[in-house]
Amino acid sequence: MTHPIIRDLNARYTTKKYDPNQRISDEDMAVICQALRMSASSINSQPWKFIIIASDAAKQRFHDTFANMYQFNQPHAKEASHTVLLAYDPHFTKDKYAKRVDVEVTSGHLPKDMYDNMMGAYAFAEANTDAQGNNASWTKAQVYIALGNILHTLARLGIDSTPMEGVDPDLIGEAFKDELDGHVCQVALAMGYHLPTADYNHGLPKARLALKDVVVTL
Repeated sequence: MTHPIIRDLNARYTTKKYDPNQRISDEDMAVICQALRMSASSINSQPWKFIIIASDAAKQRFHDTFANMYQFNQPHAKEASHTVLLAYDPHFTKDKYAKRVDVEVTSGHLPKDMYDNMMGAYAFAEANTDAQGNNASWTKAQVYIALGNILHTLARLGIDSTPMEGVDPDLIGEAFKDELDGHVCQVALAMGYHLPTADYNHGLPKARLALKDVVVTL
């Protein structure tokens, strides 16, 4: 199939080695940041923070979080052009949701007289909140919607990427405590341009199950 979307997805792959001398342009980074912001989420909850690792100092802080585990991902911390820490709010309260509904009104998306109806949608979050107010399993799921969105955005821009669940949430939580502001990072995304002489995963054919095995049309 030659559709541009399919071409994007065929070109996208998990980069194993980055060229540390190539950097994503400011123009492309502006697109990436807006794409993250525009990601979909259940009830428009947006229970996330996206921390962009760009400077050498920030890269060193991220590099140091691999001290205890997942050292196979550690080189990406410094060699990738940028990394995004995708973090979720484990205690997404009704008051926090109200701020999102306020924006629904001020943006002109939601009529003022529909405010209470929209607030009622918080029931989706409540259904996934325990007695201690923790709804991490639900808010973490929203982060993966954003991850999928940004993977395709990067493919369209011709930028390589590496999704990493192999990160240490505890050390990231310590190293980026102020920036995370109570959010939790369990997945990160390295971004940049592969090193042709060392990236063994580049250019290999896709390995996917047959369409009939994964898509059922009724």
